Parts: sequence; C-alpha cells; structure tokens
Amino acid sequence: MITKIIDSTKAAALGRMIDQASNIVIVCHTMPDGDAIGSSLAMWHLLRDLGKTATVIIPDMLQPQLRKLPGAKEAIDAAKYSDFAATLISEASLLICLDFNKPYRAGNYLASAITASTLPKVLIDHHLEPDGFCDVTISHPEQSSTCLLLYRVICALGLHDSINKTIATCLLAGMMTDTGNFAYNCDDPEAYIVVSDLVKLGASKAELYTLLFDTWSANRLKLNGYALYRKMEVFAEENAALITLTRDELNRFRYTKGDTEALVNRPLAIPEVKYSCFLREEDGYVKVSMRSVGSYDVSALCHDYFGGGGHLNAAGGEFKGTLTEAADIFRNLVKNKTIKK
Repeated sequence: MITKIIDSTKAAALGRMIDQASNIVIVCHTMPDGDAIGSSLAMWHLLRDLGKTATVIIPDMLQPQLRKLPGAKEAIDAAKYSDFAATLISEASLLICLDFNKPYRAGNYLASAITASTLPKVLIDHHLEPDGFCDVTISHPEQSSTCLLLYRVICALGLHDSINKTIATCLLAGMMTDTGNFAYNCDDPEAYIVVSDLVKLGASKAELYTLLFDTWSANRLKLNGYALYRKMEVFAEENAALITLTRDELNRFRYTKGDTEALVNRPLAIPEVKYSCFLREEDGYVKVSMRSVGSYDVSALCHDYFGGGGHLNAAGGEFKGTLTEAADIFRNLVKNKTIKK
C-alpha cells in the first residue's frame, strides 16, 4: 500500500473531465526527457484503452532511445508539423499538460496555443511553483518524477487495474530517467513499492536500463570522453565540477539530441565533488544542467543565476548569454562558496 496523496476533489474533477471529453490532447515540455514522454505515453495508452481519441503532441524531436518507447512513433512533433498540431488542439475537448509547471516550458509555439485555448485544461506535474494556467492542477514537487505522480493519479481515479505492461513500461521509464536509474531524488520508500508493482505488471527494468542508459553511438562515446578528458574542471576544495561544450565542439562529434544526457552526473563519481554543472552552447542561449548529492541545493543556484530551477539535487535552466559568461558566473559562485549545504 502507498499513501494517498492526491486530493480527492481534484481526482474527481479530473475523472469527470475525462469522462466528458471525447478528443484529448496531451502535451509535455520542450526537449522531452524520459519523464515527459513516459508520462505522456502512459496517459495516451490509458485514454485510448478507455475508448477515448487521444494524441500526444511534443514540442520537438525525441532523443533516439526514447523513440523506442511503446507509442512514441505516434507522437506529433509540433516543430515539424505546426499546422497539424494547431488543428489537433483546436479540435480537442480536453488538454492535459504533463511534466511542466509553466506554459513557456512547452516551447514558444505550444505555449501560445496552451494559453490561448479555451479548452478545459489539466496539469499533472512535480516541479516547483506551477503557474495557474489550468482548471485542475495536480502538483506534487516532493515526487521524484511526473510518472510516479501519474501512477498515483491513476490509482486515485480507480484505474489501477487498467495499468497493463505497456503503461507500466512507460511509467517506469520516466521514474528511471528522472532519478538517474534511482541514483538521486530516490529516498522515498514508496517509490520502490511502485517500481515493484510496475515490474509485476510486466515492465522490464533490465530492458529499460539497456535502452535508456546503456545504448550509445560511437560519436556519443567519443564526445563524452572528450568532454571528461579535455573540458572537465574540478574544484576539489570547493566540492564542485564544471564541464562546458561549445557548438563547434558538439559539431565536431556530430552531436545529436541526447548525446550529452547524464554527462553532468559523471563528475559526481569523484569523492570530493558534491555538485556538478554542465553548460552546453545552443543558438542564442546556454543550456544549463546541474546535479548534486546530499543537501547541496542546485535548484536555488539555477533559479537565482541561470533562469531555471528544479529539484534539490537535479536542476537546470536556459541562460540568456554567452557560454563564457555562464561559465564565469559558475566559477565565481564556486570561488565565493555560494552554494549551501
């Protein structure tokens, strides 16, 4: 048994909204990770099994390994098929938003569509400080993943028996990716009760591990090796590490989406390093990723200095400046011992 944390009033409202909707659109955040697409696909399979017409719209392309999750090939890429995505939203009777707390996290195009739409909207998410843009908001930042939260929502709806192998696989994929295969944000004992249940229902943790964490291209291996050998800076006395990659460096190794996934975690293998920062140069901004162990709060660091946020041990942001500026800010924060235990 797991604790019932979902507000019964909100669960009832969500149940009515699903019952009354015939055509449901599901959206997630830009650059979808395993939790975003896992929760979206789990909800998609559930709704279809309930006899609903449902569609997953993603803001942009999935990482190669995530395209192999059941149903992922049916998701509509809004960056590629914007007119079709607009039509789907206009014809929907319910919009379900998963794994993001503010409309802009869904990308410029979908953010505009979400805020402009008069459709009933539902938000299910585990990030801090959600905006009030939905009619029903189910927000639990203490949950390690939206997939874990969605499992609880499904149970609160009285639909646990509807969780089959396919849905269990999608939910477990999100739980694994948002905890680094249960390496961080994983101290909730009830999460492992859920894992046990999902495995009993047919999900294979071993197969998901191989797919999500142990399937790399040669270029990805070379890029990560280069980043660790040439670009990693270790500040042993300050318990920190930094990795930066320019666009030229990414292009040199034929970077594709997902090739630097989990790179930010690697320095944490060094005993002296308690928090790690990875900065990747993008067009017009710098993608910031941070991880930590123990009580080092990288969420506050991302929120205060890099236009982002997240969780205590896993956070990120999008810095509106140059890679050099972002790196200098981080180095100064390290030097001044800004992060607190």
